[in-house]
Amino acid sequence: MEYTLNDVILAFGLTLFAGLSTGIGSTIAFFAKRTNTKFLSLALGFSAGVMIYVSFVEIFFQAKESLVMALGNLRGSWVTVLSFFGGIALIGIIDRLIPSAENPHEIKMVEDCQNCTQKDKRLIRMGILTALAIAIHNFPEGLATFTAALSNPSLGIAIAVAIAIHNIPEGIAVSVPIVYATGNKKKAFTLSFLSGLAEPIGALVGYLILLPFLSDLTFGILFAGVAGIMVFISLDELLPAAREYGEHHLSIYGLIAGMVVMAVSLLLFI
Repeated sequence: MEYTLNDVILAFGLTLFAGLSTGIGSTIAFFAKRTNTKFLSLALGFSAGVMIYVSFVEIFFQAKESLVMALGNLRGSWVTVLSFFGGIALIGIIDRLIPSAENPHEIKMVEDCQNCTQKDKRLIRMGILTALAIAIHNFPEGLATFTAALSNPSLGIAIAVAIAIHNIPEGIAVSVPIVYATGNKKKAFTLSFLSGLAEPIGALVGYLILLPFLSDLTFGILFAGVAGIMVFISLDELLPAAREYGEHHLSIYGLIAGMVVMAVSLLLFI
């Protein structure tokens, strides 16, 4: 498969945008008195809708098409399914290895630490470990965004926006304990920013290691794995977070809206 330099730059730029949106969450933690839970609930539901729809309707079938071309119908179909669940297993293992207290899926809000004492070492540790956990999570997300954008720029834009939305609460999760433990907004923002950089690093690794070997076979396996990763993130991260932040119905409305927007955008680029 041939890709131009412009294709690679666009894919990398979208991945960088998605990763660094942790900084938006960090900024919210600095200036907001309270977390806008209704907005976050809708936004996270929307992000889940985009990622679930595009994974099942577009990415999975593109992967299958590539693998069937490389391996034939029967073997290609089996490898597609195995790669899809392999992606789920990969992100699930990463998730299990992170202690729950530092897991980025654990909801934190701006008001959580307003009664916390300054110089609380436990909070500093929590913020640093949360940043590390998010960085580990963001690595495969970066690879997913980069691969999708390289294959189809319009698809890449949609996925980058969805990943960016879901990175906002992660930025809050890093910044809240650091700000209230140290009073140092610069340190909190820097940690949040660095955790987001794992996403473009994932893209860079994908480019340097995988791109030279990107045939129909490797592309299909990678793309099916990406679909699995995004479905797991949506079901394990985004929807539970959306429900915790706001009302159950708001998260579902956001989910459906995300699916509709994704469906329409795909139809427009047929």
